[in-house]
Amino acid sequence: MIRVGIVGASGYTGAELARLLCNHPQAQLTVATSRQYAGKPLSQAFPSLRGRADIVCEDLPVADLAGRADFFFTAVPHQTAMDIVPPLLDAGKKVVDLSADFRLHDPAVYEAWYQPHSARELLPKAVYGLPELHRGMIGNASLVANPGCYPTGIILGLAPLLKAGLIDPDSIIADSKSGVSGAGRAAQTGTLYCEVADGFKAYKVGEHRHTPEIEQELGKLCGRSLTVSFTPHLVPMSRGILSTIYARAIGAMPDLAGLYQDFYRGEEFVRLCTAGEFPATQYVRGSNYCDIGLKFDPRTGRVIVVSAIDNVVKGAAGQAVQNFNLMCGLPEGAGLGIVPFFP
Repeated sequence: MIRVGIVGASGYTGAELARLLCNHPQAQLTVATSRQYAGKPLSQAFPSLRGRADIVCEDLPVADLAGRADFFFTAVPHQTAMDIVPPLLDAGKKVVDLSADFRLHDPAVYEAWYQPHSARELLPKAVYGLPELHRGMIGNASLVANPGCYPTGIILGLAPLLKAGLIDPDSIIADSKSGVSGAGRAAQTGTLYCEVADGFKAYKVGEHRHTPEIEQELGKLCGRSLTVSFTPHLVPMSRGILSTIYARAIGAMPDLAGLYQDFYRGEEFVRLCTAGEFPATQYVRGSNYCDIGLKFDPRTGRVIVVSAIDNVVKGAAGQAVQNFNLMCGLPEGAGLGIVPFFP
C-alpha cells in the first residue's frame, strides 16, 4: 500500500479525494490536514465519509508532514501551495498540487494573474497533469500540477482539432457553465442559496484566472501563442461544468467523429457522443469522465464542441488520482471505476 496524505482535507476537493481514495486498492490515507477541523475526524466535516474516512484531521507544520506519507495531494489555496510543496519534494516525496501555483510555466504570466511566485525554480520541473495529453511526462514526474476545472473540459474538447490544424486558433470562444462547488466551501455571499437559486449569471468576464492556463495548453497543441475569449457562468447546481466551444474552420472539414475517435482511442475517461447527441452534466456526475459532442455548422463555417465534466472529479480530485496512478506506476483507472450516479 502507498501511504497518502491530503494537505487541505476539509474543502470539497479534499473530501472528494478522500472519497475516491477509500475505494483505491493500493492507497492508504495516513494523514489529513485541516486547521478548522484539527483534532476531529474528517467524517465530522463530511458525514458522507462516516465509516470510510474517519481519520483525525491534524494541523501540522510542513516539517512534520513528510514522514507521515509517501505521496501527497496539496488541496490548498493559491500561494499557500508554493510554501508547502518545495519541502515535500526536498524530502523525496511525490506531489500532485491542485492549486494553480505550478500550472503556468512562465512566472511572469503567473504573477500577472495571481501574485508573486516564491518557488519559481520548480516551474520548469512541474508537469501539467492532463493525462490524455501528457501521460508519458506525468509518469516520470515528482511534481504534477493538476489542471483547473474549466481548462480540463475546454482543452480536451479542442485538442484533436488544434493538433490537426483544422481550426483558426485565434477564433476560439469558450462559454462555460459551472456548478457552485467550483467556488469552494468557504462561506461567501455570492454562493449563498438565495444568491444562486433560480438564477444564472456570468462572472469574471474577460478576466478569469483560468484563461492563461487554457491559452498555454492550447498554444502547445497548435505550436504558437493564441488568445481565447473565455466566459464562465454560475448555474444553480452543486456539480458539473458544461463548456460550449466555438472555432472557425480552416478549409474543408473532415469527418469529425472519426478524427476524435482516432485521437482518443483507448482513453478510458473520454467518451464521445454519437452523432446528433451532446453531453449533459447529469450523465458524468460523480465520475471521472469527460463527455464530448461535436457539430460542424456549414452556415457559419464554425465547429461547435460541447464537453461535460464533473468539476470536482475530472476537474479536480479524480484527475489528481489519475495522475497519482501514473506517477506510481499503477493502472491509470485504479480507484476511478465509478459509474456516474443518476439521477
